[in-house]
Amino acid sequence: MASESDSFKPFEFDSTLKILSDSSTLKAVPSKFNLTNDRNAFTSDSLPTIDFSALVGCDPHQRSNAVHDLATACRDWGFFILVNHGVPERLMSEMFRKMVEFFNLPDSEKKQYEAKSASDPIKCGNFNVANTSNQSFTLWREYLKLYVHPNFHCPHQPQLLRDVVQEYTQMIRVLVRKLIEAICEALELNQRRYVDEILKMESSFQLFATNYYPRCPQPDQAIGIPPHTDHGLFTFLIHNGVAGLQIEHDGKWFNADSPKNAILVNAADQLEIFTNGRCKSVKHRAVVNEEKDRISIVVANGPSGEAVIGPAAALVEKDRRAKYCAMKYEEYVESQLTKSRIGGKSILEQQMILPAN
Repeated sequence: MASESDSFKPFEFDSTLKILSDSSTLKAVPSKFNLTNDRNAFTSDSLPTIDFSALVGCDPHQRSNAVHDLATACRDWGFFILVNHGVPERLMSEMFRKMVEFFNLPDSEKKQYEAKSASDPIKCGNFNVANTSNQSFTLWREYLKLYVHPNFHCPHQPQLLRDVVQEYTQMIRVLVRKLIEAICEALELNQRRYVDEILKMESSFQLFATNYYPRCPQPDQAIGIPPHTDHGLFTFLIHNGVAGLQIEHDGKWFNADSPKNAILVNAADQLEIFTNGRCKSVKHRAVVNEEKDRISIVVANGPSGEAVIGPAAALVEKDRRAKYCAMKYEEYVESQLTKSRIGGKSILEQQMILPAN
């Protein structure tokens, strides 16, 4: 998710971007989108890969290794590539077909989903963001965001969009629960207590988002999404074969790509808080390019909106202190959507408790 400012209207519907990107004569980024950025990044072969089939399989040795690898990936990188996850290729392909159909709908159809507030369950449009100097910029993307669990919301057009989104997000919830259970196992936490009673995963808050990044004539003068961390526990991302996600690791930026039909997964803020810092929610960003349109499909998976998330008591006891404040999850989401700024202190950073001198 991008950082947005409460000084500007964040959920604005504006067809300018698509019109501009379709223009064969556009040579420069218009001033409203102009945000100079360094999109250079390293390429790494070290991004961890997690075999989901081993994580849930019957072989105890393979499963033990997979649990260990998952915990290590969340600690060292905060990102991993999930393979053998069981989500059908035909479903992932159909998702992209429906997203293209949605973004090609007439503006009159999409404009009805222009949000009036950050909490609207269906939102379509562009984001304005602000830096610490109160300068406003529009991101080089169009998006659709849906609250899909515990209550399901989705546009009625294009046809069958609701069906594929519902099927896909249901499958993702199953994967997320297994990942959370594995993290609890790795940290020797009682699964029933923490997964069911503390995180309240049966009523978990799940957000579906699709982002359309048109090709851009000056990729270093516009940005898809600035550096940020995600709220929630785990975020799942697939894309249409056009790379654009970059992640921060050891103070450097790296290109994060994934093989066809794999899913990029990142640990998010509530997982870092819940594990008292053992899992890391790392900054990432979306850059644009001048050759191809990019579409990403993102599912952010959190605990229940009613859950109050702080460090697990058993881990606080081990560490002899809590490293983060507790906060009701729905309040955390609202704060991230409305109060953070580019270059400012993130909500996650505000939750951190400095050690006593």
